[in-house]
Amino acid sequence: MEVWTANADGSGAKQITSYGQANWAPNFIPGSGKLIFCSNYEYKRGFPFNMYTLNSDGSSLEKISRDKGFDAFPMFSHDGRKIVFSSNRNNGGGHDTNVFIADWVE
Repeated sequence: MEVWTANADGSGAKQITSYGQANWAPNFIPGSGKLIFCSNYEYKRGFPFNMYTLNSDGSSLEKISRDKGFDAFPMFSHDGRKIVFSSNRNNGGGHDTNVFIADWVE
């Protein structure tokens, strides 16, 4: 799975990532021209999933989370000051997925 962008009518489709593995759950970061998405591309066994940002042209990849589990589904407040995401971190080794809210600071 790779991340693509397109116009609302489906025209202008453009592939943004080509990392292999699962690259998914993309969202735009308000006011920045960047995207945030989740991926396991660094891990041949397919896990963990971490969050990454990149420019909308696919350049300047930056790793945002470094958990050994599952960080996914990032979304931003409309003003871009808060990020919310789901994670299996701090679950005592179980299978619970929790929702985290954090200030977004670049």
